[in-house]
Amino acid sequence: MKKILTMFMLAAISFAAAAAEQFPTRPIRVIVPYAPGGNVDISARIIAPPLGEALGQTVVVDNRPGAGGNLGAALVAKATPDGYTLLVGSSGPLSVNPVIFKNLPYDSLKDFAPISTVQAVPLVLLASPKSGFNSVADLIAAAKSRPGKVTMASAGAGTTNHFAIELFASMAGVKVLHVPYKGSGPALSELLGGQVDTMIDQLAASIGYVKDGRLKVLAVTTPQRAAALPNVPTLDELGYKGYQASTLLGLLAPAGTPKPVVAKLNAAVRKVMDNSAVAERFRGLGANPGASSPEEFSTRIRDELAQWRVLVKKLNLKFE
Repeated sequence: MKKILTMFMLAAISFAAAAAEQFPTRPIRVIVPYAPGGNVDISARIIAPPLGEALGQTVVVDNRPGAGGNLGAALVAKATPDGYTLLVGSSGPLSVNPVIFKNLPYDSLKDFAPISTVQAVPLVLLASPKSGFNSVADLIAAAKSRPGKVTMASAGAGTTNHFAIELFASMAGVKVLHVPYKGSGPALSELLGGQVDTMIDQLAASIGYVKDGRLKVLAVTTPQRAAALPNVPTLDELGYKGYQASTLLGLLAPAGTPKPVVAKLNAAVRKVMDNSAVAERFRGLGANPGASSPEEFSTRIRDELAQWRVLVKKLNLKFE
């Protein structure tokens, strides 16, 4: 009996290895857990054609919005782990939603096999021209002289942008008034009009206003300066050591996907991201493009999740 089981296991391993070697033999579907038009969707549509060329198969983008990205993420988590259904995952479903939602239909650390990062969108600390703030020092001075009066907008409560505001205020030792909106669009509109003083937002959403001078950018939230704004300092450079917040984006497969398949997908993503034309398109969106190993991507997700969990517990943040 033991001999039969051993033979069965060896046959199964051999079959899986053969299937992985031939992968892919049919079109691959990448799930975007948001509606068309946003950064995640645009990024997916940038990489899909060259990724298909690298793999020798069509890569189809499938938008499955709902519940802040949770529905699309859950769909991939429950998909057959064969490499033919992938997730274009971002910080929302991977490291923010697990902190603010009590009962997610997936576990971001256990239910996915990370393949590679694609890009990270820096967040930027913006100021309305009407605020009179020309530097982070100006903002801090105002916040200290008027505790709880300086307004900071975000794309919504419980977003990466919101967490970035709370982290900044905590590290700076100031009290600000967080003003959440339903998306970056309405928040940016109010910032442009001077209804709010400042905002932390994705550079991809605000880069146009920064470049035409309608908004002032005071600092970048990533450890490295943004490729699109090389002259703007980071908060870390300005003395807030260790400050880091960005919107990470990459490809993931369901947990249990054969390692040879993950390796093939990783090699294809690296080939795509080595294409200077693709990288330049991402930089034009205000993103920092770059592939990684599956292990590096997994570590990034784990570190982000731990960072936000500690922040929420420390500040006792509540979400409805």
